[in-house]
Amino acid sequence: MSMKKRDFLLFLGVGTGTILFNQSQPIRKISLISSSAVAQSPNPLDKLSFNPLKIAIPLNVENLSDEQQKTEYKTYELVDDVILPEGFTYDVIGMWGDPIGESRFGYNNDYLSLIETSPNQGLLTINFEYISGKTWMDTYEKVIGKSLPFTEVRAKIKDKNGTINAFALSDNEPLKEQIKLISQEGLIDQGMGVISIAKNSQGKWERTYSNVDRRITGISGLEDDNYLKATGPGVAVFEKAKKLGYEDNLGNKIIGTFQNCAGGTTPWGTVLSAEENIQYQVPEPVMADGSSLDPSQTPFVINNKLVDGRGNVFGLAGNKYGWMVEIDPTNPSDYGTKHTWLGRYRHEAVAFRAFKGQKLAVYSGCDRRGGHLYKFLSDQIITNTKDKKNSRLMKQGMLYGAVFKPDGTGQWIPLNTDTTINPVLPSQVQGNLVTLPNPNRTEGGMIKVTEDKDIIAFKKQFKTLNDLYLGNSQEKQGAILIDAHFAANAAGITCTARPEDTEITPDGTLYVTFTSGSPGGDGGPDTEIFRSPNGETDYEFGWILRLQEDNNDSSSMTFRWELFVAGGEPAEGGLGFSNPDNLEFDNNGNLWMVTDMSTSSQNREISSRTKDGQPISTKDRVGLFGNNAVWYLPLSGVSQGNAYPFAIGPMEVEMTGPWFTQDQKTLFFSVQHPGERNGTRVDLASEVRQFALLTTSGQEFIQERTVPLGSNWPSKQPNDPPRPAVIAIRRIDHGTIPNG
Repeated sequence: MSMKKRDFLLFLGVGTGTILFNQSQPIRKISLISSSAVAQSPNPLDKLSFNPLKIAIPLNVENLSDEQQKTEYKTYELVDDVILPEGFTYDVIGMWGDPIGESRFGYNNDYLSLIETSPNQGLLTINFEYISGKTWMDTYEKVIGKSLPFTEVRAKIKDKNGTINAFALSDNEPLKEQIKLISQEGLIDQGMGVISIAKNSQGKWERTYSNVDRRITGISGLEDDNYLKATGPGVAVFEKAKKLGYEDNLGNKIIGTFQNCAGGTTPWGTVLSAEENIQYQVPEPVMADGSSLDPSQTPFVINNKLVDGRGNVFGLAGNKYGWMVEIDPTNPSDYGTKHTWLGRYRHEAVAFRAFKGQKLAVYSGCDRRGGHLYKFLSDQIITNTKDKKNSRLMKQGMLYGAVFKPDGTGQWIPLNTDTTINPVLPSQVQGNLVTLPNPNRTEGGMIKVTEDKDIIAFKKQFKTLNDLYLGNSQEKQGAILIDAHFAANAAGITCTARPEDTEITPDGTLYVTFTSGSPGGDGGPDTEIFRSPNGETDYEFGWILRLQEDNNDSSSMTFRWELFVAGGEPAEGGLGFSNPDNLEFDNNGNLWMVTDMSTSSQNREISSRTKDGQPISTKDRVGLFGNNAVWYLPLSGVSQGNAYPFAIGPMEVEMTGPWFTQDQKTLFFSVQHPGERNGTRVDLASEVRQFALLTTSGQEFIQERTVPLGSNWPSKQPNDPPRPAVIAIRRIDHGTIPNG
């Protein structure tokens, strides 16, 4: 489905100064800006502030004929570096293993937030999401300078398939101590960090090493007093005397934070970090009273690819992870607060709708197949958007889940004890799978439902969320928030296509990236809502959605929504990228976006577009798009409606956490998991692979692509270990990066 320029201008509200929905007109379910909607200007590239890069596939914005595309793209060579347009450069601010306070720069840096404390100075908060097991083990000793007993532990538990409930081992067992060492180091490399930085006379940002620099790791509090705190109803569950499930004997104290993916920054200068895939380290499902399952449910595992279940040996309670964690970067004694009213699920990013005289709305998505979009609404209103006391607004309110309707409208459903049980049907979602709280409430946990008839039986057994959870009123509310994803499925909240980033524009419009429409082991998206530009379901390449609260009011229980950008190949209506992820707006209101193609999918050979006479799936076509990249999507001017490649990442990475400085002269990025699949690139090894590409009009041809095997970034020296790092992109002439 394409959009003509006239329709696109109306869609964006061009000429109004802001992006607004037309209140008097019905909203359409889908209004995609496709690659065929090229701006009607003879030279739209003349208005860009950079020359777009050449990615692995042809784009409409290049204005090449089919024959020119076949010639230009017959061969393509990837480079193990951050590739930028002419006139731009980057500086490495910090990398895995560098010192931070009394600890070190962690692994797989993600979300970034710069709180500017004065001109050309500030505090950079960094998320450290996870460790890439194989590459982390292979490079740990060379980077960190000490060894860990990986080989010995693998040998001792080889007969257990590399899996063991280390928590149950006696404390004097040598194997338990070895597992503790490995798990501790892995958890140290996760969490959050704060570093002080400043711009020098040459325009480069560099570290200044102040007393504010600190790490909040996955084991903060384990051997010191730097426990994390919590607010909201979840605390009633943590402090409950007689739990159905596991007791960590810590009450409301929390050891550490981990799996810290994206995040968000409040208007008053605090930073929230999203705990995402906690299920790899601790149990995710819980008992009916919200208490944790036993640590044995997520055992320690180590093999040639993984080092997971790292919370097992320490007996970490699973219900204390999967939250949004708030810190004040300027306060060196602040090690984080988990606000339980924001819900516990696989958080990916957070956005704040903070207007004076309105309630605070906080939006976040659950990044799983079939995950939901949520809104927390405070009880109290905002009087001053810059007041740091606004953090207390997250201590009391209500969590809601979004129900999307095919006509472009929607409503927010509260996750409280009065909410009616009305589960999503398996037949409604891609993959025919829905997860629900286990109807055997004494066992706790969850079940996977694949038949609509089982949903009918579930509705007969339970009438409201109150029937699913145990305890007094506060404890039940806490249990619902702790079990938010499964409770939301029971309440009929729309299953979506992996919501990753959430960003708010100054006019209050919410933008959400939905990274992948394919189903999986957790479920899949609603088939009426998430469709390709041509109307197909099971669409891997993803979308960007915008949502506006009715009456432009944070408290509204209804909203309007529209999918307006789709990934995918230009010949099939996409803009040329796959799997959109983090978003950032520049001061001109234009959109910058990074992609999140999985490491296993990047540059996977596709020599034929058919298998057994049938077209291969969109998920099997992700390899066409090359490396993950950074894209610029103008939302005004002659280039609006197009997407332009601004940067290409090194081998096997994600470019995450985009953040502009206030003067727009620097764009920070996290370069995450270089060499995650093939590890250290040895002797500059590469191989040539074949890809069956389409021209922008749909003619098929074969490309030979040279693909480096592994990575040596950021040193770029042969045989050096790859290291995740934070970079600052700038113009060589010291000008602003965006137009204007």
